[in-house]
Amino acid sequence: MLITLCYLYLWARWGTFSAGLIRRTVRRLHRTRCSFTFSCSGPGCPRQSLHQTHRFPPARKEPPRHSVESICLRAGNKVFFTDETQFLDDLNQWTLLIVSPPIYLGKIFESEHIAFLTEGISSQEGSSLPITCSTKKLVKWSDYCSPLAFKPGEPYILFAEASIDNFSSLGIAFMEDRLQMDNGMVPHKIVSVHLRKSELEELEQLAPSTEEEAKASNVQLGVPTQEPTFETAVSNCAGGDDQEVQEEKCKLKKADEHHEQLEHLSEKESGSGEHHHLHLSSCHECLELENSTIESVKFASAENIPDLPDDYGGNFEDVGYLAGHLKRVNLTGKPPNILIYVGSKSGKVKFEEVKSIIMECIDINAYTVYQLLEEQILSVPWVDNTQLLVIAASEPVSDAVSKQFLVFMSKGGKVLGLSASFTFGGVQIKNKDGLTDTVQALVFSKAEDNEIKLNILTSGKVFKRETAEELGSVKSLGYLDSADKDMMVVQLTYGNSGGQAILCQVHLEVDVKSLSKRSPDDFNFLKMSNATRYEVLSEILKLLGLSCGLSKVPSLTPLYLLSSDMEVHSSFLEWLGRNVNAEGLISSSKVSLKFVPSCNTELEIMPSLVPVVTEVGSFSSEYFSLEVYKQNLQTQNLGKVVLFTEVTSTTMNLLDGLMFRVPQEIGLIAIAVQQSQGKGRGGNIWLSPMGAALSTLLITIPLSSELGRRIPFIQHLVSLAVVESVRSLPGYQDIDLRLKWPNDIYYSDLMKLGGVLINSTLTGTTFHILIGCGFNVSNSNPTICINDLIMEHNKTKNTQLKPLSADCLIARSVTVLEKLINTFQEKGPNGVLPLYYKFWVHSGKQVRLKNDDGPLARIVGIDDSGFLLVQEEGKDVVTVHPDGNSFDMLRNLIIPKQQ
Repeated sequence: MLITLCYLYLWARWGTFSAGLIRRTVRRLHRTRCSFTFSCSGPGCPRQSLHQTHRFPPARKEPPRHSVESICLRAGNKVFFTDETQFLDDLNQWTLLIVSPPIYLGKIFESEHIAFLTEGISSQEGSSLPITCSTKKLVKWSDYCSPLAFKPGEPYILFAEASIDNFSSLGIAFMEDRLQMDNGMVPHKIVSVHLRKSELEELEQLAPSTEEEAKASNVQLGVPTQEPTFETAVSNCAGGDDQEVQEEKCKLKKADEHHEQLEHLSEKESGSGEHHHLHLSSCHECLELENSTIESVKFASAENIPDLPDDYGGNFEDVGYLAGHLKRVNLTGKPPNILIYVGSKSGKVKFEEVKSIIMECIDINAYTVYQLLEEQILSVPWVDNTQLLVIAASEPVSDAVSKQFLVFMSKGGKVLGLSASFTFGGVQIKNKDGLTDTVQALVFSKAEDNEIKLNILTSGKVFKRETAEELGSVKSLGYLDSADKDMMVVQLTYGNSGGQAILCQVHLEVDVKSLSKRSPDDFNFLKMSNATRYEVLSEILKLLGLSCGLSKVPSLTPLYLLSSDMEVHSSFLEWLGRNVNAEGLISSSKVSLKFVPSCNTELEIMPSLVPVVTEVGSFSSEYFSLEVYKQNLQTQNLGKVVLFTEVTSTTMNLLDGLMFRVPQEIGLIAIAVQQSQGKGRGGNIWLSPMGAALSTLLITIPLSSELGRRIPFIQHLVSLAVVESVRSLPGYQDIDLRLKWPNDIYYSDLMKLGGVLINSTLTGTTFHILIGCGFNVSNSNPTICINDLIMEHNKTKNTQLKPLSADCLIARSVTVLEKLINTFQEKGPNGVLPLYYKFWVHSGKQVRLKNDDGPLARIVGIDDSGFLLVQEEGKDVVTVHPDGNSFDMLRNLIIPKQQ
């Protein structure tokens, strides 16, 4: 303690001499297997907060409360302390960044290397670019370590290895507020961890083994720099050692070596790697060396105690020998940053609008989006850790700001301009009367000889080349479909390092909610082009080097057995007890279900084997409310027993093993929040984003019944039930939700927002039917949803209807379907056709028969079997069937031959 107090005194007097304390503490105690932590806490850094606030998410155990003896150094709200051994766990939870893992990971077990975690947090709860405030030059995190893996979230955790000296340097910079994360986050904690050999082998197996695989993870390769030791820095500072410094170095080195020998001897004698206090109070040699050190420093001047150079970046000549043997990630650390600049006048709302559309297009697991504020552009080092800059400022961009944007591109940066005034390279922006805030037809060049058209909102400005000579340096990607063919999207290059910009004068970033301010015609035009708008923006982002596909399919989750009726629930459990095998399994060729009492982390979930938790207790999900479902389900049998999951491959397969076995009085329904392999008609993929209502319902229909003799009608009843579930609500009767034959749910006659898939099997005298249904409820993108229609209705009719939820509408749809089935069984087709015709989109519409050039016929209804009735001019009404080859079942209809 005496020596520590002396060091603290010296640090208080000369500040950066604490670097020596940190280095020597890490060196001496490294082999004792204790962990070192550099932590940031509240003002004064109370010991309690170190335990309560800052945890070690990947560690095997939480750190204990820290005593005064474990704290080596405190500086403002920063503390450096030693702690019990922390072990790294759950390696399969990490995203790996390493190439040639044996080279990297082997270093962790070397005596001179430390594995450690760094926690980073955003500087604000919001999304503005974090700022590190310091009057000194910053130390870049990745210059002092080899990053190995990262775990996204808040805090963002990075796993890396470094030499003892480099780890100490990171800690010193952290304590002095000079440490800069490559990803723009603010470092919050650094803690050393230990990796067992079994976990090392697991990490090596999981690691990408080639440079190509690492590049696929959006990382860049480079050569590490090395930071000198404290002693080397002393000798380099003044260009050489004077005699006093040389003597001081020798004393420090001798003391370090002696302590290491004592610690090693202590470990050997005890037979363990437990931490032992230093022998300073009882070791004569220690006291002699330390006292002489303190005495010599006591009479030194502040000028003779050198600072570590803040801007030391390493000498590539000194580490050149590594280039042939070692490659490491030049860490982005965290997925690369995308910065959005909306100007000084636009605020958080505009940023969130632009961020929302960008996040819809990119791989959300690969990038993080921040707001770049006006005051940060010239003061914060954002240029080197940004992959894409999005400029969405409607106000003019100043010369100083524009110059900084060009500096960014000169270093290979990519820029996307969204209706902004920023331009360069011989391209001017001109106002054009009549275009401001209007919907126009845009032609976008997706690729060579591949143009797509869409309706888009324009800014009122167009691009013009300054001279004819600029023809080759400016590439037009999009123009208005008009006589002038005004350039609206241009691609420009800048510098020799790959800098590039794509500038737009159309509002690709338009927020769906803003469409409520448009006229009904504009709303329809823009919504009909919404999916194409996403396609165009995704193509632009790909041209700028971003990944726009999901890199990871959502993990499957277990099923939960829920019920709206406890009596039915008990009956189902009794049936299960008699029908599952010894392992609680009900087998199926598609998905086998394993019924288990509770959910635990050891449950294996695969597309072909899914656990079903039967004792759900206080079940809760932010995406599904059993209480809301129960309140809206008013059936005798259908939908009483729910198998709910947040993520599944497809709900159509979940009931496959139960459909022929479960008693008919038990109504089963499978409900999911997301599907990774949603199914559509004819083998098509049905996109299943968050916010859609996704379910598969099991029903049985006797063959001899009215509906059993006309089983194709079931698909019409289901789609009608979805529409009626909304339009039968008080106040919602005019929501323009409609039917398209045979099984689609539409907004007016313009856009599809849902569909039905029927799988029926006749066994004996009974049809066993699985009804798969999916429709958009709250997911506005990429097309349209029911809540969009409600929003539009509120605007045009001056109403205040509330948005609806998926759990409510699934329950209401099942309730309406049971009523429609009962009505059909009693009255036949005529019992339901008046309501069906009320909502369908085909009245008076014309179709082509046989082929695209065939005769025109007018649709007049559907027959008793559910097929279309059409009438050619001057001819009788006939039944037509789809030709079986067209994606659109209303194309190339054929008249079947009469038997």
